[in-house]
Amino acid sequence: MNREDIAEIGIDKAERLYVKPVSTDFNFIYRSAMEVHWNPEEKLLYSPKPREWSYFDWYKQIHSAAKDEYGIFLVITENTKWVGVTAELQSEISQFSVTNA
Repeated sequence: MNREDIAEIGIDKAERLYVKPVSTDFNFIYRSAMEVHWNPEEKLLYSPKPREWSYFDWYKQIHSAAKDEYGIFLVITENTKWVGVTAELQSEISQFSVTNA
């Protein structure tokens, strides 16, 4: 499985969680039918605004879609920036990344 570093994880003005990879484009992520989308202008994966699912659930969904559709494991690094993410959510996502490495 290939690895892709995550440049940034954040919550945008529309209250959607996004994950910005360092270099990989995910133009066909919609084929996974997991409600994960690709913004080609900003080069980021994003989820819908949470309804029943939490932001953490959506992070796991984005992670799974990249893995299942592209064979790419998204990796948080010391250089990953966090934008608008609570300390609690950052901790949940970081812990998930450690246990699923």
